[in-house]
Amino acid sequence: MNVIIFGATGMVGQGVLQECLRADEVRRVLVIGRSPVGVTHAKLRELLLPDVADLGGTAAAGELDGYDACFFCLGVSSVGMKEAAYRAVTHDLTLAVARTVSDRNPGLVFTYVSGAGTDSTERGRSMWARVKGQTENDLLALPMDAYMFRPGYIQAGPGVVSKTALYRVLYRLLSPAYPLFKRLFPGAVTSTAEIGRAMLAVAASGAGARVLGPREINALAARGEAGGVGTGGARLDHGGKRSAE
Repeated sequence: MNVIIFGATGMVGQGVLQECLRADEVRRVLVIGRSPVGVTHAKLRELLLPDVADLGGTAAAGELDGYDACFFCLGVSSVGMKEAAYRAVTHDLTLAVARTVSDRNPGLVFTYVSGAGTDSTERGRSMWARVKGQTENDLLALPMDAYMFRPGYIQAGPGVVSKTALYRVLYRLLSPAYPLFKRLFPGAVTSTAEIGRAMLAVAASGAGARVLGPREINALAARGEAGGVGTGGARLDHGGKRSAE
């Protein structure tokens, strides 16, 4: 399996990248973004672009072919942003990337990290939820195999650090209680590692639903482990054929 990751310097993206690099069935990982991830690995390649919106330009020519899945973990907080600016980053950029990578890779699986509370009706009072809802709806309308990930509380895994100082403090305070949260609220919490494993499971064999909350994400992560995803089991080669390692 060959994978493209956007947003690999963010908290979720760091966890997804870790799982892709650990997974035996992932042969090649292309990280696209503005900043280096600070990781060296034999199957990792980075494409640094000053403007990710220029994905179809000459700088990316020839770099996007031959991939089976795109894990889109790129996002920004809506705090302090006007709706037009937030929409440009959250909706317009995401759709432009999805169209470009899916056009170059027929049959590609595209996963999008949205969030619990996303408004699929696009008519609610919450600006971020409306924009995320439109983004999900428009992605699902594209001629590609797309899945929307809606995590709630996300526990950062080992070596994963949030870019936001406040979140870093909160994670230090809440991490000891995460096992308890997981037992009490299994439908509301997940981890960066589980998101990564769930994305790999979806890329390998799909999912029963296109919109996945924490409970479904955790179940997919467990299914992936049971089925050998990340341990040298079934592998999805480019072109959609499954084979064994």
